[in-house]
Amino acid sequence: MGPMDAVPCAPSGPAAPEAAGPFKCRWPGRKEAMLCWRTATAFAREDGRVELRSVEELMDLLYACRGTPRPSGPDAPVDLHDHGLRTAALLRRGRPADKELQLAGLVHPVGRLLWPGDLTGRGGRTAALVRPLLGDRVARLLRHQDDPGAWVGDDLLSLRQAAEEGRDAVFDAGVLEDWRTLLELVAEGNSRLGAVD
Repeated sequence: MGPMDAVPCAPSGPAAPEAAGPFKCRWPGRKEAMLCWRTATAFAREDGRVELRSVEELMDLLYACRGTPRPSGPDAPVDLHDHGLRTAALLRRGRPADKELQLAGLVHPVGRLLWPGDLTGRGGRTAALVRPLLGDRVARLLRHQDDPGAWVGDDLLSLRQAAEEGRDAVFDAGVLEDWRTLLELVAEGNSRLGAVD
């Protein structure tokens, strides 16, 4: 098992095992129902929603997509990690000034990783997951990306086209670390807007 492989988070409390392994939960008093990625932890809240508290946790979640096959099967040319990178790179080429659209393309595979069988609710759950970090626009795009009945504007159409092309296009889309600075800038801008509101 490599350092990027997801492992179950060790339970806390009186029934916790003595050795929790190399991963430690950040909030030991919370109910743990998700996975630990490297040193970051995503938790399910009592209402069933998952919380991400930092760009680092989002990056860990995106790294956890590595090696996860797309729904089309294990023979698919790209896994979820590469599909997100390719979608974001295609959006960067086509819409270089639209950073939020690019980030929506980058993080859209996260829903398939966390909720692989939930076709109807996955978009809304993914939107709720990233809204605190990346804002309402990214969340709105993710919520409607897989919804065939959603009103399709230019942004959503661009996202869907890039995701479709990213499944089969073969090119070097770079590495996830290339996106860290942009994720941090958008998250910082969103937190400032949230503080003002």
